[in-house]
Amino acid sequence: MQTREFLNILHIAERLKDTVRHCTTTKRRQESVAEHSWRVALMAFLLKNEFTEADMNKVMEMCLIHDLGECFTGDIPTFSKTTEDREKEDKLFYDWINTLPYEIRNEFFNLYAEMNAQQTTESKIYKALDKLEALIQHNESPVDTWSENEFELNKTYAFDTVAFSDWLTDLRKEILKDTIDKTEA
Repeated sequence: MQTREFLNILHIAERLKDTVRHCTTTKRRQESVAEHSWRVALMAFLLKNEFTEADMNKVMEMCLIHDLGECFTGDIPTFSKTTEDREKEDKLFYDWINTLPYEIRNEFFNLYAEMNAQQTTESKIYKALDKLEALIQHNESPVDTWSENEFELNKTYAFDTVAFSDWLTDLRKEILKDTIDKTEA
């Protein structure tokens, strides 16, 4: 990869630092997509010894790139995102990927195909961590910043996504305890 190509990729990715998400931080600041992706990747790193059968380096790669499409569309909360929103994000993202150097383009295409298919252990771990991080962040944010639907959503969201793993199911149950403690205090 040429140095200019490298810099161009970073310049696009930098947009995620200014792309805010629906959730706020503990101190009431809107979280950026970059911050979310970083913590999802950190979660994967921290779980390397829990999932020894999985390629956790690949999981970390998935976590780092999973929201790059939001460079072009911004963040739309899961509960508001329509099929049309997904299609637009995918088109803009894949149009950009097609401009990248061959090796990077192929790696992105392969990772996204695996992430979307949700057949491998790695893709399932990535998807679970993505959803769990959002729940954790909600529990860390002041409850008065939650939208009305999040009170129930934080109690039910992602149980199906973690069902393949006893460890992640236990984590989801702990997150639920935090939600109940927060909302019933």
